[in-house]
This record gives sequence, structure tokens and C-alpha cells, in this order.
Amino acid sequence: MSQGFIALLSFMAFLSVNVGVLNLLPIPALDGGRILFISIEGITRKKISRDAENLINNIFFFLLMALLIYVTINDIFRIF
Repeated sequence: MSQGFIALLSFMAFLSVNVGVLNLLPIPALDGGRILFISIEGITRKKISRDAENLINNIFFFLLMALLIYVTINDIFRIF
């Protein structure tokens, strides 16, 4: 019983770390994308317009959703 609980905790910790690392990737629409925009503003010393930032975030959000749909459909077809 205790080994099953330790294995469960290890798996939960593994998933948590992986989600954290993926979230910090410099992809707009994720937290790493915000860090990317702040870094660009720091290097260029110019503020990125809110409209441009929103447009880039929206485009990458829809690309991520398209990737999610593609992977899901591919997995479903692979089952059958």
C-alpha cells in the first residue's frame, strides 16, 4: 500500500515539474511568452504596444489549440 502511494506522489511530482517547464517555454500565450515580451522590451528599451502583444498571443493561442486538436485526432485514429 505504501509503495503505491509513494509511486503516486512521484508521478504527481513528475507531472507538476513537466507542466511547469512547458509553461515557461518562450511561446506567446504561455507564461514564458510574457517573459519573452518583457525581455524584448528590456533589450530594445521600447514598450511593445498592447494591441501587437494581444494579436501575437491570440495567434499563438489558436496555433496551440490547432496543435491540440491535431494531436487528439491523430491519437483517436491511431486507436482504430
